Amino acid sequence: MPTPTLSRGRTTRSRRRLGLVNALAAAALFACPASAQDGRTPESQKAKPNTEKTAEIEASRFCGNVAPSVAEARIAWQTKRLGELDAQVKQRLADLEKAEMSMQEWVAKRDALLKAASDDLVAIYARMQPENAAVQLSAMDDQMAAAILGKLKPSAARAILDEMEAERASKLASFLSGANGGEKKS
Repeated sequence: MPTPTLSRGRTTRSRRRLGLVNALAAAALFACPASAQDGRTPESQKAKPNTEKTAEIEASRFCGNVAPSVAEARIAWQTKRLGELDAQVKQRLADLEKAEMSMQEWVAKRDALLKAASDDLVAIYARMQPENAAVQLSAMDDQMAAAILGKLKPSAARAILDEMEAERASKLASFLSGANGGEKKS
C-alpha cells in the first residue's frame, strides 16, 4: 500500500498501519501451527483467507474511524495555540503603548521645562560670571535651574556647572539629560 506523503500526520498514520499489519501477521503465525504432526496443514488454516489483506483492511478501517477525531484534536490544539499567541501579541502591544505614553509624557515635560525659562532670564544668566550664576542656580529648584542651563550655550552651561558643588551639578546634569524622567527629586 503506498504511503501518502502530503502531511506529517498521514505519514505517521501509515507507519502505524504498517506496524499494526505486521503485528497482526506475527500474531497469526504464532497462534496457528504451520503444520500438524502428520505433516498436513490443519483445516482451520486452509479455510482462513489471506491474513495480510485482513489485517490491512482492519488497519484501514481503524484509521478511517479515528481520522475525524484526530483532525478535531489537531484543530483544537491549533486554535488553543493561536489564542495563546494572540494574547501574547495583545500584551506586547499594551506594553509598547505604555512605553510610548511614557515617552510622550517625558517629551512634554521637557518641552514645558524649556519653555519655563524665558529668553530674557536666560540672557541674564548668560552674561553673568560663572561663579555668580552657579550660586544663583544652586538656590533654585531643580527644574527651573535645568531649564535655564538647557537654554544656555553649552560652553556657558559648562562653565556654570564647573563652579557648582559636584552633587548639585550632577543632579542638574541628570535633569538636562532626562535620566530621571524630568521629575523633581527631593
